[in-house]
Amino acid sequence: MTLKRSDFRFFHRLRVRWAEVDMQKIVFNAHYLMYFDTAIADYWRALALPYQPTMDALEGDLYVVKATVEFHASARVDDQVEVAMKCSRIGTSSMVFTGAIFRGEEHLISGEIVYVFADPSTQTSRPVPPVLRETLLGYEAGEPMVRIEVGDWATLGKDAQRLRAAVFVEEQRIPKELESDAADQTAMHAVAFNRLGWCVATGRMVPAGPGVAKVGRMAVDRVLRGGQLGRQVLEALADAAKARGEREVVLHAQRSAEGFYDRLGFMRQGEPYEEAGIPHITMSRSLR
Repeated sequence: MTLKRSDFRFFHRLRVRWAEVDMQKIVFNAHYLMYFDTAIADYWRALALPYQPTMDALEGDLYVVKATVEFHASARVDDQVEVAMKCSRIGTSSMVFTGAIFRGEEHLISGEIVYVFADPSTQTSRPVPPVLRETLLGYEAGEPMVRIEVGDWATLGKDAQRLRAAVFVEEQRIPKELESDAADQTAMHAVAFNRLGWCVATGRMVPAGPGVAKVGRMAVDRVLRGGQLGRQVLEALADAAKARGEREVVLHAQRSAEGFYDRLGFMRQGEPYEEAGIPHITMSRSLR
C-alpha cells in the first residue's frame, strides 16, 4: 500500500533512538507498532479528548483486534520521521486506523490497526457512541475540534473554575485562596470546549492601565498540553483586547511556559520573580 503525506491530516514527529535499532543498524521491526501506538495517543490529543476520561464517560474502551505492518524501507538511528495517522473507517463497533511513517517525502512503513469499542468489564463489543463517531469523522473532514467562547464569569466561570482548580490547586499546589480573586467577576474569560462539552483550556483578561490588557489564569488540561489549545485561547483574548482598542497585552508567564509565549511573539520585560512560590517573568506583545 503506497500512501502520500497528502492523505493525512495528523502527523506525529519523532527521532529514532539508539535503543530502537537492531544488529542490522535499522529500526527493529516491532518498534514500528510502538511508533504507531504512540502516534495514536497523540491523535486523541489532536481531537481534544483526554483518552481515559473520555472512555470512562462513554462507558467503554478500545481494544486492538488486528494490527498489520508493511515494510517499504528502513529507518535508522537519528532519523527524524513523521508518523501519519487517520481514522479510515468506522463500523458499528469497530474502527480502522491507517498509518504511514515518512522520512521527509519518503514513505517507509504502512500500518493498519483495527479497534473494537467494548464494555471494559466484559470486553464484549458495543456500538461506537455517536459523539465519538462524529468527532472522528469531523476531524478527518478538517473540522475544528474545539469551540472558543469569550464571555463573563457568570457565563463561563463554572467550567473555567473546574479546570483552574485541577491545574493550579491540585497539580501545581497553589493555595486555593490565591487561585481565585475578585478580578474574576469583572474579567473577560475565554474557554475552549471540546466535542463532549468539556472545558479543556481557559484564560482571562483584565485591564492593566491605559491601552494595556493583562492576560492570566492560562490553564490547559494536563493530558492535552503540547497542542494548540493554549494558543487558541490566548489569541481569542488578544483579539478581544484589540477589538476593545487595547494596544498591548502583558502577562506574568511561568518560567516553564516562557518558550510557549516567546513563540507567540511575546517579549520579556525585566527580571524573573516569584508568584505563589513559582518562578515567573513579565512578557508583553504589541497589538498594533
